Formats: sequence, structure tokens, C-alpha cells
Amino acid sequence: MTIRCAVVGATGIAGQQFLSALQGHPFFEVVRLAASARSAGKSYRQALTQPSGQVAWWDTPDALDRFGDMEVVEATQMSLEGVDLVFSAVESEPAWELESRFAERVPVISTASAFRYEPDVPIIIPAVNGEHARLIQVQRERRGWSGFVVPIPNCTTTGLAVALAPLHTHFGVKKVILTSMQATSGAGRSPGVIAQDIVDNVVPFIRNEEQKVEKETKKILGVVGDDSIVPADILVSATCTRVAVLDGHTEAVTVALDKPASLDEVKAALRSFGKDMNPRTHPSAPKDWIWVHEDPFRPQPRLDRDTQGGMTTSVGRLREDDVLGENGIKFVLVSHNTKAGAAKGAILVAEDLKSRGVIS
Repeated sequence: MTIRCAVVGATGIAGQQFLSALQGHPFFEVVRLAASARSAGKSYRQALTQPSGQVAWWDTPDALDRFGDMEVVEATQMSLEGVDLVFSAVESEPAWELESRFAERVPVISTASAFRYEPDVPIIIPAVNGEHARLIQVQRERRGWSGFVVPIPNCTTTGLAVALAPLHTHFGVKKVILTSMQATSGAGRSPGVIAQDIVDNVVPFIRNEEQKVEKETKKILGVVGDDSIVPADILVSATCTRVAVLDGHTEAVTVALDKPASLDEVKAALRSFGKDMNPRTHPSAPKDWIWVHEDPFRPQPRLDRDTQGGMTTSVGRLREDDVLGENGIKFVLVSHNTKAGAAKGAILVAEDLKSRGVIS
């Protein structure tokens, strides 16, 4: 049975990635596009066309050809008639009101942060904490909704949580220190990052980013209680920076483990992670959730961000470290911020919830 979807925030980078990933999807069919009032009533192609005549399309052209003639409706006025599921790619400020209204009737899978820190809302990465979906019933009952809201993590959190999950399962994680080197696409195109600021430069501050990474990582790696998630007892300290890379977030991570582990044991835990996900039920999932590189010059965003459709977290430069005390390791990871960390990650969450019978 086909699940009919609306993409809200369809004209932004994340919205465009949704459309690229949803064309030809075996479960989901896009039946409605929504954006701001200035795009309403236009075809999708017209809504993307700038005063200069440039079409502000970020992705490969086939999705634009597929959806270009669809009419865009205003998000605040969008009807849910004939819609089974909403993918939300709007900014966090309008997301609260919009997603609340949609969730009264249908499931909402969101890339926004509006609901991430609510006690009855799970932040799901299927291979990491798919079982947190149990909290959805609490959310429905508490809020009186027929639908629900499930957000995905901040794009910087995604790769970190994936890499930490098998370490936490096998050895326990006590402390994490990371520095991110984040791609410009994470800031969006409008207003985005001004070229004069980022070329030949590193911008050492991204508003609210560090708090998001620290809080979300502990929630994702936590356990479901009676009516909320008990965060993992992990200390996380993040420094988040913006660098002159188009796509792909790089993170340098130092971890203190609860138990001693050799580098070979750590590599084995990373490589075995997420292998039980069925491609028939989870077509967006990578075959390898984590790819461990032996080459000390990898991973690199330009070489590794698109590994297995941009859904694999690449890990390299794995080595021992004693800065945080005993049982320390450190590594570098690369994760695709607009694929695994945005649209395709959200679609994978919807696939997982469908496999659990939560979405139908």
C-alpha cells in the first residue's frame, strides 16, 4: 500500500533532498508540496526561480523534472486531505506551530529542532535507538493526537551518535570531547554562509549547535522510561565550527570508555554495527552503517561523504588516547549532513516506523 506524503519546506535544501530521495520510493508517494506564502500558488519550478532567472535547485536535475510542475501550497493553509504522512523540512521557529497542527491528524517526521527536547518525543536513528518509538504512544495519549512528531537529530549529532552507539553498547562511554568542521550547506542557502566570510577561513561559532549536540547525544543513547527517555550518563563537550566545504561534516572525537578495549576490538564493534537491517523494509539504510578506514588520510568529506548514498558514517585515524583518563580512544568521522543528517535520514525513520506498524 502506498503512503501518501506531503513535503513541507519543499523549496529549501532539505526539502529538495527529500524530493530527490522520495522519487521512485517503494513505499512513499509525494502528493503535496508546501512552502512559505511567497511560493504558494506557483509551480515548484517557478517557486525556485529567482528574480535573476536562476533556478535555485541544489540537487540532481531528475527530481526537479519529476516535481517541477506540481503546485506549491502555503504551509500554514495546507490541507491534510489525502495525506497520510508529513515530512517537515521547515525552520525550527515555524515548525512548532505547523507540526503541532499536522500531528493532530497524521504522523510528522521532521528535520527541525522544535520538538527534539520534549520529554515525550523520541529523537530516532533507527540502527541506534529504534526502540525509542515506544514513546510515540505516550506522546499521542498525552497530547490527544491521532498522529505524532518524531524529529531526527541535528546533522552534527547524527554521525557522532552512530559512531558512539556500538562503543556504548560494547564498552560503555563515559566522556566525549569533539570538534566539528561543518559544511556550509548546513547553514542553508538563505541567508546561508556569505562567501566572503567562509573562503580562506574557519568560523569558530555556530549558534546553539554545541548545546544541541551535547543534549541530543545523551538523549539518543539513553533508555526509555515509563513516559520519557532517561539520558545516558555521558559527559559530552563540543566545539562546533564552520569550514569551506560544501557537504559533509567532519568531527574529531575523543572518547573515554568504561571498559578497556583494544583498537581491534573497537574496530570490530564499529564494523559490525547495524548489520541486521533488512533492505526490503529499510531501502534507505546503508549496508554498512559505519565504514572504518585504515588509510590515515581518510576519511575526507570530498572522498567519503557520499559513501553508500550518503548514509554511511566514515571513521578513520582510530588510535589510543589518555587525555580523558584510562581506556581512551580518538578518531575522525565524516557524515553527510544533508543526506544521513537530514532528508534521507528522516525517510529512513519513516521506513523504520512503517516496519514497526506505527505508520501505515
